This record gives sequence, C-alpha cells and structure tokens, in this order.
Amino acid sequence: MKNNNQKLDALEIKFDEIINQLKTFEKKYESEINNVNPLYTKSAKNLIHYLAFRSFDLSLIQDELNELGLPGLSNIEPHVMKSLLSTKNIIEKLNDKEISNNGKVDLSVKKAKKILNKNTKLLFGNKSKKRRTRIMVTLPNTAADDYKFVYKLIKSGMNCARINCAHDSEEVWMKMIDNVKDASKKLNKNCKVTMDLGGPKLRTGAMVPGAQVIHIKPNRDEYGKSISPAKIWIAPPDVIPPNNSADSILPVDEIWFKKIKKGNVISFTDSRGKKCKITIDKKQGLGKWGSCNESAYITSGTELKLIKQKDGTQKVKVGELLPLEKSITLKIGDKIILTKEAIQGEDAKYDENGIITELAHVSCTLPEIFSDLKIGESIYFDDGKIEGIIEEVRENEVEIKITYAKDLGSKLKADKGINLPVSDLKVSGLTDKDKSDMNFVAEYADAVNFSFVNNENDVEQLHDFLENKQKSIGVILKIETEKGFKNLPRILLRSMQKYPVGVMIARGDLAIETGWKNFASIQEEIMRICEAAHIPDVWATQVLETLAKKGVPTRSEITDSALAERAECVMLNKGYYIIKAVKMLDKILRRMQFFQKKKEIILPKLEGAENLHLSHQIYNIN
Repeated sequence: MKNNNQKLDALEIKFDEIINQLKTFEKKYESEINNVNPLYTKSAKNLIHYLAFRSFDLSLIQDELNELGLPGLSNIEPHVMKSLLSTKNIIEKLNDKEISNNGKVDLSVKKAKKILNKNTKLLFGNKSKKRRTRIMVTLPNTAADDYKFVYKLIKSGMNCARINCAHDSEEVWMKMIDNVKDASKKLNKNCKVTMDLGGPKLRTGAMVPGAQVIHIKPNRDEYGKSISPAKIWIAPPDVIPPNNSADSILPVDEIWFKKIKKGNVISFTDSRGKKCKITIDKKQGLGKWGSCNESAYITSGTELKLIKQKDGTQKVKVGELLPLEKSITLKIGDKIILTKEAIQGEDAKYDENGIITELAHVSCTLPEIFSDLKIGESIYFDDGKIEGIIEEVRENEVEIKITYAKDLGSKLKADKGINLPVSDLKVSGLTDKDKSDMNFVAEYADAVNFSFVNNENDVEQLHDFLENKQKSIGVILKIETEKGFKNLPRILLRSMQKYPVGVMIARGDLAIETGWKNFASIQEEIMRICEAAHIPDVWATQVLETLAKKGVPTRSEITDSALAERAECVMLNKGYYIIKAVKMLDKILRRMQFFQKKKEIILPKLEGAENLHLSHQIYNIN
C-alpha cells in the first residue's frame, strides 16, 4: 500500500495535469472568452476552466483527498483555478515541498461571490430581508385591475414579477407593470418585471366543440353529501375570474350585473326543470362571487331572477356560454392520427358492431415539424401523461400508437403540449408573435424570458433584434430541450456578449425531453455550469403548485422548495392561494439558509446536542 508521501506525490502530479488542461482549454477557446462583454471576461474564463476540470473523471481524486483529510473539490465551480492551486499548495506543504509560486490568480473566492451577487441583483432585484434567493411570481390577469393584490404579493416577498406573453394583451400587460411599479415604490422595493416569449409552442389543436352548457357541482363526500358549495363567477362577458379559480362562470348583462349586492339570491330553473339558487358572497375586481349548494345544468339563455325587496324581481338571461371542451380518450394500444392540417380533433368512430371506422385525430400547432418526424420516434402528450410511438409518417399526417395511458384511459384535450424528445426538430428561435411581442417587452420589461433556446444561433437572433431596436434589457434563457442542455456552454458564451444574462431551468418540458431518469442529474449539471459562469439561475415549474392552487402543499413540494434555495431565484406559478404560497416559500428559503448556501453545506449550532437532544426551534425567521 502506498504511504502518505507516495499518495501526495501522485496527487500533485494529477493536479499539475488538471491545471495544465485548464491552461490548454483557455488558449483553445481564447476567442470565445475575448468576445464576451468585458464584465463577463473572468466569468467566461472560469467557465472554460470548469469544463476543462470536468473533462477528467474526478471521483478517485476526491476519494484520495477525503482519505487524507484534505479539502474536497465539490464546491469548486465559481473559482476553479484558485481552488485547484490552493489545494495543490496544501499537498506540497504536507509533502514537505516548496510551495509553488503560482502568481496572481485573477478570480478569488470572494471576487467570484461578488460577481454572482451583482449579476443576480441586476436581473432579479434586491434580495429580501434575511433571504438570499429571490422569488419570481407569474402574475394572473387580475393583477391588471387589482392593485391591492399586487401590493400584497410584493409585501409578502415577491422580488420579480413574471408576465406570460402567451396570455392577455399589451393593454393588460401595461396595467400589470404599472401596478408592480406603483406598489414597489410605495413599499420602497425594487421588484423587477420579466416577460416570457411564447416561442415555437408545439401543442394539440382545437377539438370539435361540445354543447354550450355548464355543470355546477358542489364538493361532496363519499356519501354524496355537500361539504362545500361550488364557486360561481358572475360578471359581464369577457371578465375572467382571478387565477381562473371559478368552478363555473356565468356571463351576464353589465347593467343587470351592477344591481347585484352581497347577500342577494339569484334563482333559476336549470335545463332539467330543477329549481336552484345562487347566493352572492362578495365582489372581487370587476366580478362577483356566488355559491351554490346544488348540482345544476345551465345553458345559454337560461333566465336568472334577482329578487330585490325595493325594486322587485330583476330578470336577465345568461349570455353565450363557451362550448364544453371535448377530449379524446386514449388507452394503451389505441391509435391516433396527428394531422398537419388544422382539422378539429375528435374521438374515434365506430360502426354498429363496435369496429373502428375512423381513427381518433388531432392537429398540431406547428405543421412545419412533419418533415422532421421519423418512424419509431417517441411522442409525448400533456406533460408526459400520454406516451406513444410513431408508426407511420405520411405527407400530411403521422399515425401514432399509444404505449402509455391510464388503465381506464387518459383524456387528451386541446392546447396540450406535445414533446418529441428524440426527433431532430428544426424549429427554434423567435416566432412572428415573439417579434411582435418583443417590441413591447423591450420597451417596458427589465428582462425577457427567451423560450426554447436550442443553440447559440437562437441567442444571436434575439441579440440582433435588440440591436436593431437599439434596446438593451436582461435576457433569461429558458433551457427546456435536450439540444438546449447539450449546447449550454456555447449558448452561455454567446449570451455573455451582452449583459446581463440568466438561465431558467424549465423543469416541466426538460424532464420530458431528456427523460425522467436523466432529469435529476441534468438539472444538477445546469446549476453547476451556471455557477461556473457566475450566471444566476431560476428554479422553475410546479414549485408549491398544489399549495398555490388548492391551499395545502404536498410533502414532496416542501422538499422541492427547500432544494430550490440553491438557485438564485425560484419561480411560482399563479393560483388562487398564490399569496399564501409566496409567504410559505419565503419562510422555507430563509430557514434553509441556516443549512445550505448554493451547494455548500452549512452547520449551525445544534441546540441540545450536549444532552443528546435535537431541536428545530432555534431559527428566528419571522
């Protein structure tokens, strides 16, 4: 067995080899480093150093360092050369050798930390009191008309507001931004505004419309008893409920609507001849909330009666209801046709003997992908809830066999995501809608969230657009495909030619595109690469999703949120209980700071340890 001196000699040789590799990579990619914005020069060099460092299998070296009680290499990302040289000097000292004169290293541990903090602040605003990680919140359309709601979000801990360009209009976006700016000023905060470009969205097309009817359904227990009423949103046409949180929506005449007051009762006879009533509970924004304890079916034109003691009975008819959203039910072994032409989708058709006469079919929103599809490639629908394999490719359609669905069948609806993880799709970059939206985004947002970035050419296209408009805003790259992950180093180096830049780990699409078994390690690698480049990252998709939508979190959501402390920013999606979710996330992130900073493990004093006791009531986070 080697003695310690022999082990130290071997380690020193290995460290020299790694350090020389860093210098080789730095020379090889000198032009890429020199092309970045001067503010990113040290960061670009460190990124190249990190990639050189990771070109070795380091697991054995790490084991040997641990056996000798030496510092490991697990937190080396932000300051690669400095960490390697420092560790090498320790090895030399322990081996009774003269310490190498390495000269001045231009990126110290302290300097690396300051660079990342500066980059984070510019993109995501000031950190909150006692919390390093920022919170980004996707604004619902109610944020346009409800200033108090936005005020509460910022007061509760929102550092950055996200507006999705896939929804609403420029008029609504402007109202949201005005409310964010006004509330920020009132609270003396610096809440940033980022706007998401839709990108080339690959989704299922429209379905054949169903009947124009709504089914009001109160929540019932297993015995059929009503345990909570259905929430009814009553408002003039086109006034949408906040966070789309209504069980049912009743569009009514605006003049009649203004006569409704809290406590009023609206009676009606449903489509089955059943007499029912709705009690008005409260007003919110431009609509009013009612509750109904009975099951009812309402169609367009149903007569509503508002009984007023002074004015008598006021009648109105329900406005035009949206048709019921039809879906296609798919089981394992079923087949479905994906059409290039925008034909309304519908379920399979059968003859009187139960034999299929026409396969189920649905269109897709990006017909240009059809030339890129091949037999045998996998396809996923609705966030991976339905899986299939392409069996036939024709000029205007592909035939798919379903390989995974629920035992009783999964429902495929319109506007659901389609993922083709192994297909070499040529679609990327700015769409026509993105270019139109960018005119607004470049004028009023602090940063743009750039969707489906697959390579450095996509980044160049965005940069060219901004240069032509003579605008300079932050760019947050959404990494959500296998290509985007594989090309991440080059994507970052190209992005770093402008300042500032960040990365959003779009975990929903990324998990499907890269495979569930691969996703955890891929997410880890993205965070490491970003840290090496001193680029802030966003932990996105379904963070505290159940809490935001239903008011109670799941255990796995709490664990996920705790891990999110390693990112510079965490994104919450909209939901009826979003303010509650922001407050919960704020407390989780502040508490986790006692245990972890980025990937560095922190060991606070464990009260009661001398008595073999454990305690968690030691951290003041209120």
